[in-house]
Amino acid sequence: MKYSNQTDDVYGIKAAGSKKKTFVLWREFVMAYTAPAIMAGIGGLVTADRGLQIAALTTIGGASALMALMIGLLLRSRVGHLRWVICAPHLVVVGVFAMAGSSFGLYAAWVTSVFVEFMIPINYLAWVNRVWIDFPLSGFIASTIVTWRWRLAVTTNFSSKRRR
Repeated sequence: MKYSNQTDDVYGIKAAGSKKKTFVLWREFVMAYTAPAIMAGIGGLVTADRGLQIAALTTIGGASALMALMIGLLLRSRVGHLRWVICAPHLVVVGVFAMAGSSFGLYAAWVTSVFVEFMIPINYLAWVNRVWIDFPLSGFIASTIVTWRWRLAVTTNFSSKRRR
């Protein structure tokens, strides 16, 4: 008697499904906070800069997480379904969103500094001067990484649907 190997079909299904990448926003949000916060915190420890250690957990990590959340929500909405976002070259899409992220970071730094200066007329808060670097840089990095990973997930899922 010859028995059929029933595990071949299971492994075939597993292998086909493992190539599919998905974009999960909460994972991007968590990584957008932890990765820059850890790296800036290490930099603050190495250089013994207490201000950088505090900024790693507040302005750097917070701005990165907020920007990743905003870009992720934007890409999951109608903007992610626009033809030029899906069909344009990968680097062009990432570059456009990186510039938009850094521009929004500059705008957020301006709003923050004006708001704090309006609320507290004495300019003695040291972290207000840091936002001019932290917000645009965090916006640039977070939007670049989130857009890159979103685009990889979209093109992988799109190409797997076309093969069927």
